[in-house]
Amino acid sequence: MIVAQAVGRVLAALGCDAAFGVVGSGNFHVTNALIEHGVRYVAARHEGGAATMADAYARLSGTVGLLTVHQGPGLTNAITGLAEAAKSRTPMIVLAGEATDPRSNFAVDQEALVRSVGGVAARVRNGHTCVEKTIAAFRTAVHDRTVVLLNLPLDVQQEQVPWDGAVAAFHERLIQDAALGPAQPALGAGPRTLERTAVEALAEMLATAERPVFIAGRGARHARAELEELAGRSGALLATSAVARGLFRGSPWDLDVSGGFATPLAAELIGAADVVVGWGCALNMWTTRHGRLIGPRAKVVQVDVEVAALGRQRTVHLPIRGEVSAVASAVSRAFDDRLGRPPGEQGDPPQPGYRSPDLAERIAGQGRWRAVPYEDDSGGGRIDPRTLTIGLDDLLPAERVIATDSGNFMGYPAMFLEVPDEQGFCFTQAFQSIGLGLATAVGAALARPDRLPVAALGDGGALMGISELETVVRLGLPMVIVVYDDEGYGAEVHHFAGGPLETVTFPPVDFAELARGYGCAAVTVTGPGDLSGVAEWLKGPRERPLLVHAKVTGDRGSWWLEEAFRGH
Repeated sequence: MIVAQAVGRVLAALGCDAAFGVVGSGNFHVTNALIEHGVRYVAARHEGGAATMADAYARLSGTVGLLTVHQGPGLTNAITGLAEAAKSRTPMIVLAGEATDPRSNFAVDQEALVRSVGGVAARVRNGHTCVEKTIAAFRTAVHDRTVVLLNLPLDVQQEQVPWDGAVAAFHERLIQDAALGPAQPALGAGPRTLERTAVEALAEMLATAERPVFIAGRGARHARAELEELAGRSGALLATSAVARGLFRGSPWDLDVSGGFATPLAAELIGAADVVVGWGCALNMWTTRHGRLIGPRAKVVQVDVEVAALGRQRTVHLPIRGEVSAVASAVSRAFDDRLGRPPGEQGDPPQPGYRSPDLAERIAGQGRWRAVPYEDDSGGGRIDPRTLTIGLDDLLPAERVIATDSGNFMGYPAMFLEVPDEQGFCFTQAFQSIGLGLATAVGAALARPDRLPVAALGDGGALMGISELETVVRLGLPMVIVVYDDEGYGAEVHHFAGGPLETVTFPPVDFAELARGYGCAAVTVTGPGDLSGVAEWLKGPRERPLLVHAKVTGDRGSWWLEEAFRGH
């Protein structure tokens, strides 16, 4: 077989089950090879959308994302989506044709492009090493949790690959070994911290804490059981970063999101904590409200698989390098050893920590944003985005997956739309680009076809990514697309209040009519009564996606926006 065919065959054998892209001459053969070997190919309308779809799919499916693009402009079109994926530590492989002749119009330094946004680059140089190169790219994506560009030079793609006899057996063994995935370090030492000493120190810290709080991030999404077990022993309350939202849903001690999206009660309780443990969480300015959310006397612990992440965003008192579930289990054992309990014995913690019946009652009554009173600003042909989102939350089925774009509106779906678990929220915000929300929803919908996909977009981001409406319709996705329309780039409108705003405000756009042109069903919402159109669509048969054009009030900036702009 030729190189392009071998690369597709290897990636399929390694477990890549879906690929996203836009096909051109440079990636035609490798894309067809993927399809031939059982990989589902999803054609996007723009490479940027394809990259974001692959990112979202990888996040919710637990597989390596796969993107296939043409040389030159195919890759440059995808760069914003790749930057988001790289900053989010999404394992992804990018298959890109490569023009190595400098006289070609398509010739650009593709390696430098991907490295500039945080990815790594590799190149298939000949047919004899293409299998090993492809496997190495897969291993790097998984082990380093990063975006890997695999350049496929146009001339090399046509070279023959030896694949018979002993060579074929060798290749198959390599593929089988790589598909098992390289192991992450289960437990290691943080800077100047011995492994055993660190575990015992955290157990001691939690045993003596009066108000411990756990904040779980992206790296803890798989470790709910271990974290809840340790939290139960120590009396800790549970919170998450935005990207891990929903991880502790159903627990009476779940504070939901820490940071700019935190409820007043969550902010109060996290701010009063005497021990804060970040589990697979960067503890960055968004999660800690620029550090102000964590009290000045609180002891801060950070657990992460990467040494470089420990203490990178803020000073921590105890850094522990290790995989979250392994560290949490080790600390639970150390906690029991300290109490003289037999291994595995359950029981109440020696002191209640932060937990009490009164506090459980407060969390149940005030722990969600919809329980916080507000003055409804609806009127004059516009609906308050809080009223809109609460109404949608009441209507939409509980089994949902929400994808949120960036912008002034984004706090409303992130705080008022409930999610069933950590698989219910796909948040592409590491690069803070607008325009990624609709493509994110496509990738999330394909990863979780058992749930209703909901795309929450601002008007600016909706227009940036609108070409993927055709993709949603073509794939037959029963998606609800909500456009929070304030007729401008709302974040900038409120950031530059008092100055000339002609550059960031725009004439009205009829999003409902645009959506119908793509083949969607659509309703326009200017008040609560208009949500009846959403209720009718939900009754079925949901053969077409539904776009909700919500004309929202825009007289004030969202309350989280003030926090966000402190970093600008």
